[in-house]
Amino acid sequence: MSTNPTIASNFIQNIIEEDFRNQKYGNKVHTRFPPEPNGYLHIGHAKSICLNFGLARQYSGICNLRFDDTNPVKEDVEYVESIQEDVKWLGFDWEDRMYYASDYFGKLYELALELIKNGHAYVCDLTAQEMREYRGTLTEPGKESPYRSRSVEENLDLFKRMRAGEFPDGARVLRAKIDMSSPNLNMRDPVLYRISHAEHHRTGDEWCIYPMYDYAHPISDALENITHSICTLEFEDHRPLYDWVLEACKFEVPRPQQIEFARLNLNNTVMSKRKLRLLVEGGHVRGWDDPRMPTISGLRRRGYTPEAIRDFCDRIGIAKSNSTVDIAMLEHCIREDLNARANRAMVVIKPLKIVIENYPENQTEDLIAENNPEKPEMGNRTIPFSREIYIEQDDFMENPPKKFFRLAPGQEVRLKHAYIIKCEDIIKDESGNFIELRCSYDPETKSGGANSGRKVKGTLHWVSAKHAISAEVRLYDYLLLEDNEQESDDFIDALNKNSLETIDNAMAEPSLVDAKLGNRYQFLRQGYFCVDNDTEPGKPVFNRVVGLRDSWAKTQKG
Repeated sequence: MSTNPTIASNFIQNIIEEDFRNQKYGNKVHTRFPPEPNGYLHIGHAKSICLNFGLARQYSGICNLRFDDTNPVKEDVEYVESIQEDVKWLGFDWEDRMYYASDYFGKLYELALELIKNGHAYVCDLTAQEMREYRGTLTEPGKESPYRSRSVEENLDLFKRMRAGEFPDGARVLRAKIDMSSPNLNMRDPVLYRISHAEHHRTGDEWCIYPMYDYAHPISDALENITHSICTLEFEDHRPLYDWVLEACKFEVPRPQQIEFARLNLNNTVMSKRKLRLLVEGGHVRGWDDPRMPTISGLRRRGYTPEAIRDFCDRIGIAKSNSTVDIAMLEHCIREDLNARANRAMVVIKPLKIVIENYPENQTEDLIAENNPEKPEMGNRTIPFSREIYIEQDDFMENPPKKFFRLAPGQEVRLKHAYIIKCEDIIKDESGNFIELRCSYDPETKSGGANSGRKVKGTLHWVSAKHAISAEVRLYDYLLLEDNEQESDDFIDALNKNSLETIDNAMAEPSLVDAKLGNRYQFLRQGYFCVDNDTEPGKPVFNRVVGLRDSWAKTQKG
């Protein structure tokens, strides 16, 4: 039975363990992850990846990676390569079991010929519009195509000529002959093959007819000896067709069984691959890996870890009914992960200069700061302190409200890892904007000093102006502020125009000058940040992964 219980018990596990008890597959679990290479994978696919590979791992089975490349018009090698990278990055390995539906084009064609010979398929000349009209509705049965009664010989001749490229796109299709009065619309003589004179990314122009997903998928499963074909809930009504194809093609029992689970819906997030493509092609984002995108590559670039995403997929569980998960749970998972692993650093995003008037002009001292208070074994770093420093603009108010515990005229704050300072004067420009503060410091309040225990209510982060390095900081918000907009066809109009704020002149402590691509930090009081691909020597670029405020954790405690 299960030897590595990493997945919470769910109904799919119950099915597998019942199969074990009945020796349906001889204690064998063989799953597959079958993406179509027509775009980049997103967080919803991560749930399917973790489920399929996770179940195989849990039951000492195996999982295939198979590309459903049956629609050459929309598919590309770029997507194939990105999918492989994403699956590996998430921590899963298909070993030598990477397949393509196109591997089976020859076999699928042979089986289609057999379906025709056995009276289970026919060539139909109805247009797409006519087929929709003949199909009927949920309350009315469909009408049989006038071409349904063609002889086996005529169907074989026409299908072979379709294969030979004699007919233009859309002229004819091959349909299954099932039941036009079935209450399940998917069983009303569905299309098995269509004509498409398009070059395929693997087979080139070898084929001009391509199988439909509902035909290719069950056969691919059977040819690969898949036991449990796990897919999302929208394919539940397709299961009778899945079973019909396997039976009509005379595959031996036990055949693969299709099991459906609820797909991931995440609020404030575009979860349609078609709509994600529109965002990319319309220039609304910088590409598939834009850190605002819910793609796995976008999450990776933003700074999410595979551990956090796997943890999220485990927490949301596997259900049989659709629901929407709060994005705050995903954010909680990355906060929890980075809190334990990320070094701390001080970065002032919107700088305001302070001159500490009673600090020696040419003096610099190195202060000690822990890299991660959660993990003392991660050691310490030194931070330079000098007469001129930067703090955040928002950490000063000239006329503060009663409970403002940051810096104000005559008010004291502690500088993290350093001293207590007091605001003595304000320097303004001609427009009345603050350009500089003049402060004093208490030299006895340094950590370990005689008066280091003196209490003040506010503690601020800061950087030494003389030693700070310039950094670019990118602050991200949700692409959609209203969750219901993701279902709208005109969702583009509802995009958050403030989903990205770029700060060009943030000031960072000098330890970050050598920050490497992918390094993650907690910027004190700001959130968690990751070094972006656009970083250049001496000028790091940081993406905010997530802020510090954890609304989901608070709701769980409440």
